[in-house]
Amino acid sequence: MPIRLPDLGNSYTPQYFLAALGAGGIAVSFFLYLMFWIPHPGQTVPVFEDVARAYADGSWLLRGMIALAYAGVAFFTLLHIRLMVWNIRQFIAWRRTPAFAQLKSGNGETLLMTVPLALAMSVNVGFIAGLLFVPGLWSVVEYLFPLALVAFAGIGVYALSLIGAFLGRVLTSGGFDCARNNSFSQVMAAFTFAMVAVGLAAPASMSATPLTVAVSYTASTFFLAAAILVGAVGIVLGFRSMLENGANDEAAPSLLVVIPFATVAGIALMRQAHGLHGQFEVHAGAADSFTLLTWLLAVQVLFGLLGLTVLRRQGYIGRFITGQAKSVGSYALVCPAVALSVLLQFYINKGLVEVDLISKFSAAYWMFTAVALAFQALSIWLVVRLNSRHLALPSGTPTLAPAE
Repeated sequence: MPIRLPDLGNSYTPQYFLAALGAGGIAVSFFLYLMFWIPHPGQTVPVFEDVARAYADGSWLLRGMIALAYAGVAFFTLLHIRLMVWNIRQFIAWRRTPAFAQLKSGNGETLLMTVPLALAMSVNVGFIAGLLFVPGLWSVVEYLFPLALVAFAGIGVYALSLIGAFLGRVLTSGGFDCARNNSFSQVMAAFTFAMVAVGLAAPASMSATPLTVAVSYTASTFFLAAAILVGAVGIVLGFRSMLENGANDEAAPSLLVVIPFATVAGIALMRQAHGLHGQFEVHAGAADSFTLLTWLLAVQVLFGLLGLTVLRRQGYIGRFITGQAKSVGSYALVCPAVALSVLLQFYINKGLVEVDLISKFSAAYWMFTAVALAFQALSIWLVVRLNSRHLALPSGTPTLAPAE
């Protein structure tokens, strides 16, 4: 990662928020080591006291894992914050340029949805960092849940205003270029709403206050509904255009956006189910979680195969990742890798283990977990590679790759 980040001026694009998003996602993936590999009785997530107890009583191998998890969370949280601060500064300055007005007049206006998407990730990452690094935080967590709901609701309203401005323009004045919508770039809006939903659903899975759970469940359901509706429209329109015009070369990574969408939507649904179970006696068994996760993983594999087929036929990796060509849209490849790692961890621990298909910490368990860790390693490599290529130069002219 460069010591100093460039001032891009007119060359800036909101797609750079995906760089911060990817770093935040990797921080979450390290948190899952602690969530699934150390005991945390009394709450659904590990806190500082749980980790300290496990470290004091554990073997050298367990201590090494904890140290690695803490280092990963700390490093990628700081990287996320650094990239968010840089992006916000660049974005504020860029809004005063002609490039911003040009973006708002075409299909690419929905790229602005990457801003609330990254902001929602910031709240998630901040909460995780608080759990791990602030002793005693769980004792006041019931006071923090309403603040988290307000924060996510505010980000959700911002996202609604952005998509409302876009839809209001194209549905009253027209101008949406269907021929140039040959990607899944419009599905990014659905990913944003799903990220807001998963944040809003967190208090439902952790709070002991029925009102907090009810508000969390209701608000997250609203944004999940928005995510599903917007995503369905975006997939149909994008697929229709790609069948006629072929996939946009530089926006091809957007074909994989369904993968992170499925992960965050699935976690939101599981959080909601836990809240209903804990406060309203709506009981969902291990088989229900296993079924949901299996369906989500199947969807991810299918869209992954579709996206990789197109990327391979276009020679995308050789051109934009390992080759000399550059496109900011390449950052969209980080999220699917992280999302697969995260969902696989849930599938293994909340699916396969819970229905007794495999035993926790058995050889089969670690074989499946190795696949999740491989996707995590891939996401880290992508972040390092892309940051060194796109953010090391003092200036540049990154390619804007909206679906327009």
